[in-house]
Amino acid sequence: MNTRVRNTSQLWVGVALIAAVLLVPSIGRGDGCYDCHSTWEEGNQAPSKLIHLDVHYKAGLGCSDCHGGDPNADDMDVVRKSKGFKGVPKPAEIPQFCASCHSDPVYMMKHNPSLPTDQLEKYKTSVHGKRLLEKGDTKVANCVSCHSVHNIETPLTPTSTVNIQNVPKTCAKCHADSTYMKGYGIPTNQYNDYVKSVHGVALLVNKDNGAPACNSCHGNHGATPPGVTTLAAVCGTCHALVADNFDKSPHKKAFDEAGFPECETCHSNHYVQKPQLYWVGITDSSLCIRCHAANDGTRGFAVADSVHLALSRLTDAYDRAAKEIDRADQKGMMVTDDRFALNDVKQSIIQGTNEVHLFDASVVEKTSAEAVKAADKVYESGQKKIANYYFRRKGLGIATLLITILVIALFFKMRSLDKN
Repeated sequence: MNTRVRNTSQLWVGVALIAAVLLVPSIGRGDGCYDCHSTWEEGNQAPSKLIHLDVHYKAGLGCSDCHGGDPNADDMDVVRKSKGFKGVPKPAEIPQFCASCHSDPVYMMKHNPSLPTDQLEKYKTSVHGKRLLEKGDTKVANCVSCHSVHNIETPLTPTSTVNIQNVPKTCAKCHADSTYMKGYGIPTNQYNDYVKSVHGVALLVNKDNGAPACNSCHGNHGATPPGVTTLAAVCGTCHALVADNFDKSPHKKAFDEAGFPECETCHSNHYVQKPQLYWVGITDSSLCIRCHAANDGTRGFAVADSVHLALSRLTDAYDRAAKEIDRADQKGMMVTDDRFALNDVKQSIIQGTNEVHLFDASVVEKTSAEAVKAADKVYESGQKKIANYYFRRKGLGIATLLITILVIALFFKMRSLDKN
């Protein structure tokens, strides 16, 4: 009996604790601002409806911590006259409004020591910050344009406007709106191009959070479009080997003198696509002939042709070997070692593609020649295994025939013995 009473008591205590936890957000923690606003604000986007999602609210901060005033006062006139009341900031005031906490290292240490406190200083160097703070352009992005207002969430939260999966759409709210962006002299097709690029597909379709979003190249609070002199450095943060190869190439000096952006000239910016073999070469669809011709006084035309031929031989050898290994695999032959060897050839294709940026045909030809030999060995191995498969089939057929003949002979022999 005592055990039953004790279990029942524990059950009711648990129910009470759960109820208490669920009810806490609904009572506003004794905040007069919330209590008042929640009585008349309507719609899911009202501040009093969104505040429970906010990272500041969850950290124990209330309305008055940002807007000032006395949260315990019932009369709005008293609230407005209270010391420190700020109310709703104007767009030009928002950066400093947020920075009153976020630029204070001592204050931020109490709440989130991992956050940097130089966001405002970086913002002042950005295109957005300069236009807002120096020219008074209130259409440009400020803190709340990207982070939202009363439902600010950490970047790790999937629903956050600054979660990497959501950053492209957050930027596109302004930058893809041709009406809103009218007068700024910049295109508004960046988002549409990005979602079809290798970067956009990797991030938004394959959910690879290591892929670049807008802020990966343009920055966050110090958002600035990369210039001709900085573009290669931006791309090089991920594509370091390619950037290093290009710096060693004759094109480095030529591009700098001509004022060409290094990576964008061939690869575009927001609409970056997977490199294709025909890009390098001397056919009508090749990129090289945009600048080079057979009689232009440089080696560019000949180098492009040589590089294309070297990579073509390598990719053809790889494809031939891969098909032969697939055939052997389908016939049940052991091809594990061959696939490992084929992966090395695949890596050589990637290496050769990177070496294109050296614009030195001899380097690509060396990589190609070595890898072609390896691919040919894999192809020969596949051929031998397929031949072995058919040899085994023939052997099995002959053995089956001999066994069948032997069984028939034994059958007739046993019948002969039975008759005798």
